[in-house]
Amino acid sequence: MNDYERVASVIRYLDQHHAEQPDLAALAAGVGLSTFHFHRLFSSWAGVTPKDFLQCLTLENVKNLLRNGTSALETSLEAGLSGPGRLHDLCVTLEAASPGEMKTGGAGLQFVFGFAETPFAEALIAETVRGLSHISFHERTARASATEALQRSWPAAIFRRDDARARDLAQTIFARRLPHGPARGLRAFVRATPFQLRVWRALLRIPPGSLTTYGRLSSAVEAPRASRAVGNAVGANPLAFIIPCHRVIRGTGVLGNYRWDPMRKRAMIGWEAASHAVELPVASGF
Repeated sequence: MNDYERVASVIRYLDQHHAEQPDLAALAAGVGLSTFHFHRLFSSWAGVTPKDFLQCLTLENVKNLLRNGTSALETSLEAGLSGPGRLHDLCVTLEAASPGEMKTGGAGLQFVFGFAETPFAEALIAETVRGLSHISFHERTARASATEALQRSWPAAIFRRDDARARDLAQTIFARRLPHGPARGLRAFVRATPFQLRVWRALLRIPPGSLTTYGRLSSAVEAPRASRAVGNAVGANPLAFIIPCHRVIRGTGVLGNYRWDPMRKRAMIGWEAASHAVELPVASGF
C-alpha cells in the first residue's frame, strides 16, 4: 500500500464513519500504522495535519472554494487570458493535433511513455516532442490495459517506453511550488475537437485551491445550454491533474464523479486546498 492508497483509505473510512468522530488512533489503526508514523506520513503527503486536511474537505470549505473559483475564473476570462498565467502554478500551453494528424492516427509521431509514482498513486505519462499528451492514473495491476488505451488513441504512432523520463516529468508536474516561486511552464499536445479545446483551456484558468461548477464552466465557454456537452468534454480530458477537471463540481456542492476514481478527486481537492490555504486553524492532537 503506497502513501496515496493509505490516504484514500482514510478518506473512505471517514465517509463511512464521520458521525463517530474517529480520533487519530482510529485512523492510524485503519491503515496499520502507529499514530506517530501515520501523522508524519499524512502531514508529509498533504503538507498539513490530518485534521487540517479533513477540514479542507468539509462542505463549508467546498462552498468557499466554489465562490473563490467563480471569481478567479471570471477574472481570468475578463483579462482575456488564453492560459492560466499568474493565476496558476503550472503555465500550460495547450496545442491540438491537426485534423490530418488525428485522421491518420498519429502516423509519423513518436510517443515516449512510462510509469511514475505521484502523490495520487502511479500514473502513465506520455509525451511527444511537441508536449505532454497523456496522463492517467491506474492500479499497478492495470499497466497493460492503461498502455493499450493510450495506444488506441494514436494507433499509427510509434511508442517507446522510458520510465526515467516519466519520473522526471512527474517531479515537475506534482512538485509543490514555494511561495512566490517561479511558475513551471509546460507544453501539451492533445487530440481534441475545437469545442473540447475551448473547455480544456477554460479549465486551465481555474487556479489550484479553487472550484467551479459545470453550469459556470458552460457559461464561460459561451455554451450556457450545453452543460451535457461540456460535461462530456471535461470527462474526455487526456491529461489528468494538468487539465484540472477535478476542480469542477456540481452546483449543489456535491463533488460528483471522476473518471480516475471519485476518491482520487476528493484527495486532489483537499491536497490543493491545503496547499493554497492562506491560513488554517491550529490543530491540536490530530
